[in-house]
Amino acid sequence: WQRAHPRLAQLDMHVNISGRDLGNPALLPLVCDVLQRHALQPQRLTLEITETTLMGKLSVALDVLQALRQVGVKVSIDDFGTGYSSLTYLSTLPIDSLKIDRSFVIGMDNGPQNVEIVRAVLDLGRSLGKKVIAEGIETAEQLARLEDLGVPVGQGYLLSRPLRADQL
Repeated sequence: WQRAHPRLAQLDMHVNISGRDLGNPALLPLVCDVLQRHALQPQRLTLEITETTLMGKLSVALDVLQALRQVGVKVSIDDFGTGYSSLTYLSTLPIDSLKIDRSFVIGMDNGPQNVEIVRAVLDLGRSLGKKVIAEGIETAEQLARLEDLGVPVGQGYLLSRPLRADQL
């Protein structure tokens, strides 16, 4: 896409990885090979792993995530807020961003406690120097509230349904 459409040169690709992927010694060479084959700049790739999976595989994950970041690949914690992250680990994990779980975004309509959770995750991410992404944005009201809170990046059906490559 970047070669075919120069206006997409700044396009980032986010790819979910599993705990099995994280524990696979071939992950780093595979990622490096794919980046080279497709002439993709490493900083344009973000690998996403759920909070629960990351914390469950922490002993394996740290070295792998650090190695991925050393080649320039970014790492994001997906579904943040639904697992059991320790703030001690969170401040030292080799990650670039936190994705606020959609349950909190959707829940903002149901009560102020979910708005405060979103605000707290945003403040935490900012204080740790991490990008914060809100997922599951489905209504204009949710988008407006997230914008008011200062959430810089979002995803969800309101912004775009999943698309085929030719529709992008």
